[in-house]
Amino acid sequence: MTGPDTDAGWPGQAYRLTRRAALSLAGLGLPGLAAASALPAAWAAFRARFLAPDGRIVDTGNEGISHSEGQGFGLLFAVAAGDRPSFDLILGFARGALRRQGDSLHAWKWDPSTTPRVQDQNNATDGDLYIAWGLARGAARWHDRALAAEARAIARDLLRLTMREAGGRRVLLPGAQGFENGSIVLNPSYAVFPAWRSLNILLPDPVWARLEADHLALLREARFGERLLPPDWLELPRNGGRPAPAGQWPPRFSFDAVRVPLLLAWAGHARHPAARAAVAFWSDPRLPYVPAWVDLRDGSLAPFPASAGVIAIHRLVVALQLGERRLALLQPPPDEDYYSAALRLLVLLAAADLGITVA
Repeated sequence: MTGPDTDAGWPGQAYRLTRRAALSLAGLGLPGLAAASALPAAWAAFRARFLAPDGRIVDTGNEGISHSEGQGFGLLFAVAAGDRPSFDLILGFARGALRRQGDSLHAWKWDPSTTPRVQDQNNATDGDLYIAWGLARGAARWHDRALAAEARAIARDLLRLTMREAGGRRVLLPGAQGFENGSIVLNPSYAVFPAWRSLNILLPDPVWARLEADHLALLREARFGERLLPPDWLELPRNGGRPAPAGQWPPRFSFDAVRVPLLLAWAGHARHPAARAAVAFWSDPRLPYVPAWVDLRDGSLAPFPASAGVIAIHRLVVALQLGERRLALLQPPPDEDYYSAALRLLVLLAAADLGITVA
C-alpha cells in the first residue's frame, strides 16, 4: 500500500473500504466540513461580492465574465456552508446559460458584453470537474439522488469526450475541442485529483486511478527552469517524447499553475516534487516579495506580488509538509478580486477535508 505522500497509485485506503466509508474519505461525505468554522463566514462574504441575482459567479478581475470554473467553485462553497438556496441558484445558471446541447458538459465562458453571451461552445474540463464535484458533494449532503445522477452524467461525458492517451499515459484534454495537433496541449492545473476520487464513487471506473497515477508521474517530469516548476500550459508529444511548455502561452508558473500544489496537497501529495518546488519558490528569502509568476525560460519575475489566495495555498502546503494541524491565514485586502477570493475558499475547504484547523 502506498503512503499519503507517495506519488504512485491511490494514496490511502479509501478504495479498499466499504462504499459508505469511501463516500466520506473520497470527499463526498461531510465529516471534514464540521471543522471548517471559517467557511460559512468566508462564503457569506464571497457570496455578497461575487454572486449575482441570476446565479452567476462574476469574475471581477476579468471584465465581469462568468465561466464554468466559477460556477463549480460556487457549488462547492455553497455545499460546504450548507447553503442550499445559493447552491440551487448557481446550479440553475450553469444549467440554463452554460449547458451544451448534445452532452452534459458546459460552455466555458459567459460574457455580459457580447450577444449571444456564449460565443464559444467548447467546454473547460476543470470547470466541468468542479461542477460535477460540487454536485456530488451536494448529493451527499442533501441526500439528493438527482444531483448524483447529474454528476455522473458530467463525469461520463468528460471521460468520453476529453480523455486521450499520449506516450502511454492517460490524460484529460483542457476541452473537448482545440487542444490536439501533432501534440496534445494540457493544463496541469486541470488535474483535479480530489474531484476524480469523488467521481470514482459515483461512476466507478479504474481509469480514475490511472489518470491520477499518470498525471502524478507527468508532474514529476514536466517541471522547467531553474526552479523546476510546472507551467500553466504544457505540450505533450503523442509518441512519448519529453513534455515542454506549450508555445502558445508564456512559459510561466503563473495564475493557473499555482493551483497545482493545492490540488496535490488536497489529495495527500503535499511532498510531491512539484509541490515542494512551489514552496521553495514562494519561500525564497532572496525575493523582496512573493511574485505572482516566474518565467520558466529566463527566470524573470512578475513586477507585482502574488494574491492573498496564492499566499493561502503556500501556507496550507507548508503546513502539510511539516505535519502541522493548524493553519493561520492573513486577512484579505478589501478589494480582493474573484480569483484570489476563490483560491482562499478552496484552501479553507481543503483544510476542512484534511482536518486542518484554520486560525
